[in-house]
Amino acid sequence: MKMNVISQSDVDLILKKMLLKGGDFAEIYFAESEIAGFSFIDKKVETASSGNTNGVGLRLIKNGETYCASQSSPSVSTIISLAERLTGEPNQTKLNNTGQLKIEPSSLARLTGALHPYLKVIENTDKILRQKSKQIRQISFRISSGKKNFYVANSEKISITHNKESALFVIAVVVSSGNLPGQTQTAHEVIAESSLRKIKPEDIKEKSEVAFKRASDLLNIAVPPLAGEMTVVLSSSAGGTMIHEAIGHSLEADLVQKGISPVYFGKLGKKVASEKITVIDNPTLENLRGSYKYDDEGTLSQKTVLVEKGVLKCYLYDLLTAKKDGVKSTGNGRRESYHHKPIPRMSNTYISPGSDNPDDILKSVKKGIFVKRMGGGQVNTANGDFIFEVEEGYEIIDGKIGKMLRNASLIGNGPAVLNSIDMVGTDLGWQHGTCGKESQGAPVSDAQPTLRIPKITIGGI
Repeated sequence: MKMNVISQSDVDLILKKMLLKGGDFAEIYFAESEIAGFSFIDKKVETASSGNTNGVGLRLIKNGETYCASQSSPSVSTIISLAERLTGEPNQTKLNNTGQLKIEPSSLARLTGALHPYLKVIENTDKILRQKSKQIRQISFRISSGKKNFYVANSEKISITHNKESALFVIAVVVSSGNLPGQTQTAHEVIAESSLRKIKPEDIKEKSEVAFKRASDLLNIAVPPLAGEMTVVLSSSAGGTMIHEAIGHSLEADLVQKGISPVYFGKLGKKVASEKITVIDNPTLENLRGSYKYDDEGTLSQKTVLVEKGVLKCYLYDLLTAKKDGVKSTGNGRRESYHHKPIPRMSNTYISPGSDNPDDILKSVKKGIFVKRMGGGQVNTANGDFIFEVEEGYEIIDGKIGKMLRNASLIGNGPAVLNSIDMVGTDLGWQHGTCGKESQGAPVSDAQPTLRIPKITIGGI
C-alpha cells in the first residue's frame, strides 16, 4: 500500500485503536524509499543495486515505556491488526520487524539511466590514476543516490508529509611499497549532494586526484610525528569530526537522560567551553547532507544553539526526551526507516566562525602540528576522552607549514579541549557522512572554523 492511499479517517482509527488501553502517545509513520548505487573496485563493478520499499511503523508510549511495530507493504487491515497487537501485554515483543528492502540483482545491466554515465567517468578516472603510479594497490569508488518520502501522524494532532533526496560519492585509494607496517597508506575523499544530478564528472575526477596525491605523499614523503604534548591548529578543511564526536553526541538528550553522557548532565547555563566557542545544530541550512524541513516525528526543523560563548544552552531533543525534561522538541527526532524508532540525532552541527584570521592562527604557533584532514576516531561519551587519527597533517615550524606527517593521532578530552581553544578563525569548512547510533544510520554534516588548541597529546604509530 502506498502512503497516499490511506485516508485521514483510517489514520484516526488506527491512532484511536492504539490508545484504547490507556496509551499516552500514539504515532503512525509511513515511508517510501528508492535507492540506487554501485561500487567499483579493482577495475570492475563489485556490486550494483537498485530498489524500493514502502512500509509503516507504529509507536505507542504507555507508562513511560515505548512499544514499536513495523510492516512492509501493508494494507489498512494489516495496520489495524498491528495496532491491536501493539496494545497487548507489556511483556510482548517491543519491536516486530517484517519485510526487507527489495533489491534488484547486482549486475552491470542495472547501471542504467542516471547512474550509467558515472560508470564511464569512474572507469576513465581509475585508468588515469593507475597510470600515475605502480604503488597503487587498490582504488575503490562508491556512488549512491536515494529518495525518501514519509508521512507521519500522531495523537497530538501532527500530520506531516515530507520528502528528501540525497547522493554520495566516496573514493578510497590504497598505495603500498611493501608488506611491512607503515608501507601501506590510504586516503579518502567524499562528495555529498542533495541530488545525484549535482555530482559533476569534473568533481569526481578532482576528488580522486586529491585522494591519490594524499595517499602517495603519505607513503613517499611523510615522516612519523614526534610524540608528546604540543600546540595543534585544526584547519577548517578538517571538517567537524572533532565537534561531532567530542561534544555533539554528548548533547543528545537521550544519552544525557540515561546517564551515558554525564559530562554535560545538569550543566545548562554553565560554562562548558571557551568563551570563543559557540556550537550550533541547524537542519534548516540548504543543500547539506544533514538538512531537512521536518524531522521524522513531523516537528518543524529549527536552528538550535547548543553552546553560546562557552555556556551550555540546550540539548538535542526528540518528542519523548523533550516530554521527560518538560521542554519542546528541537526537531532532532530522526530514524533510519519505518523499522526504527526515532531518537535524538545531530543534523548539521558546527562551531560558529570567530574573529581570528586563519593565517594569523598558523603564524602564532612556533612549534606544533597543522591538521588539514581528520581520520576516524573513538570517543568515550561517559568522560569525553577521545583519540582521533590524522589523515593529513604537517609540522608547524615558526608559524610555517613544514614536513607532512603520517600515522599521527590526537589524544585528549573533549571538555578540556573545548575549554582550552584560544583562537577561532573566520572561515568554516564542512565534512559530510553518515552517523551511526543504536544501529541506525543518519546523514549528517559537521563543520568548524580553523581552531588553535594550545596543548594536546600527539601520538604516532
